[in-house]
Amino acid sequence: MRKKLTFFAAITFIATGFVLAEDTDEPASNWKFTGFFQQSLNQVAFTNWAAGGENSFSSTSQARFDANYKKERYSWENYLDLQYGIIKISDNPLRKNVDKIDLFSKLGREINDNLSYTAILNFQSQFDKGFSYPNDSVVVSRFMAPGYLTAALGIDYKPFDYLSIFASPATGKFTFVLDDELSAAGAYGVDPGKNVNPEFGAMVRIEFTKEVVTNVNVNSRIVLFNNYTDSDVSNRKNTDVDWLTQINMPINTFLTVTAGFHLLYDHDIKIDKGDGRVGPTTQMRQQFGVGFVYNLR
Repeated sequence: MRKKLTFFAAITFIATGFVLAEDTDEPASNWKFTGFFQQSLNQVAFTNWAAGGENSFSSTSQARFDANYKKERYSWENYLDLQYGIIKISDNPLRKNVDKIDLFSKLGREINDNLSYTAILNFQSQFDKGFSYPNDSVVVSRFMAPGYLTAALGIDYKPFDYLSIFASPATGKFTFVLDDELSAAGAYGVDPGKNVNPEFGAMVRIEFTKEVVTNVNVNSRIVLFNNYTDSDVSNRKNTDVDWLTQINMPINTFLTVTAGFHLLYDHDIKIDKGDGRVGPTTQMRQQFGVGFVYNLR
């Protein structure tokens, strides 16, 4: 219970950043708010098509809100990134194909124009149940199974406005599996029967956000984490990788083309490779779509 209370207190701390953005007595110019809502739809339909094919329909929704504060030598960056998508192929039941909750907060104090002492707090999970299709009878994920909470202290290096390189020798990473069946199976690296897998190590987080050419915006983030205190000494050489890239190409004010990929590797997560072997492997998700976008300024 104490761990759960600590967890929710940490999430409340991050969320407070968004609340203070509304209630602060500081001049409005110290805060900058941005965000967008995007809805992408894709459909393929066949009628008497000799070459064959399957009808399909998919819908992906994304909402992102940023609240950033800057005053003198202090900065506070916050974002909430939410995504959910569904897909229907032929007569198969409706399935989810994207599911993401990403809440992030970064507090910094400048050392000079390029360096800052920095603290980071990040929470990640998903909204809904997940299945390993075509088997839709066994749940493999749900809200807070897994859930990830990362807290880190380190130095942030910003040689350019569009590039941030954060390095931390002191990072706590907590993996939550608040589902009894998944916990009993030792899913997502927790010990069987346990709900939390605490890790302490070093982290590097690199973020790149830039309009590389006209109307082509790239947002890329890679996070590397090494648990150098792992009780299994042989596992200390392994590094978790979380690399996410999204490319937005606006057609006009309300239409945009989006492409992206998400690559994950976590040595603690064991995956059925389909050939009788179970073990850690690289996970990959790609997406491409055209959709409606509404920007908040």
